[in-house]
Amino acid sequence: MRHNKNFNHLGRQAGHRKALMSNMASSLILHKRIETTLAKAKAVRRFIEPLVTKSKEDTTHSRRVVFSYLKQKEAVTELFRTIAPKIAERPGGYTRILKTGFRLGDAAEMCIIEFVDFNEAYTLGVAPAAAAVEAKPKTRRSRKKSTDAVEDATVVEGAKKAAPKAPKAAAAKASAPKVAKKTNVGKKM
Repeated sequence: MRHNKNFNHLGRQAGHRKALMSNMASSLILHKRIETTLAKAKAVRRFIEPLVTKSKEDTTHSRRVVFSYLKQKEAVTELFRTIAPKIAERPGGYTRILKTGFRLGDAAEMCIIEFVDFNEAYTLGVAPAAAAVEAKPKTRRSRKKSTDAVEDATVVEGAKKAAPKAPKAAAAKASAPKVAKKTNVGKKM
């Protein structure tokens, strides 16, 4: 009997279920909304809410703990850089489930699960303080940008001069006799 065991197994064994939750949570983090069945969405919500809470504190330990669940570097980076600053003041309830109807094939109840702060239709276009954080990229590149613009300008000018030569080369190739290429098709090795 399974009295008081309120955990949806989703018809899968433990390893498959963990992989499913990890992949769906990573997709949700990267795309900000996914469409799935209601049962999976509720399971993903229970899986991802503690990870988002953990991402509010940007330490090496919390990154490693979240990575042990998600197993994708891109998703961890997106969670800590983009999502965490935007939901910093929110005490919980980071996701929203919107029911969309029933699937035609098996009549499974479908829904969309999304992050609350990333849907402009519901947030009324209010930009939080995280926009200031995103404006400054964290890179190790050099600060020399003016020289790169000059080099790009010279490359563009050189490309314009080389463009008129192309039709002459094409005309020379067209007048040359065509020779069949040798291939190894049909030869025994």
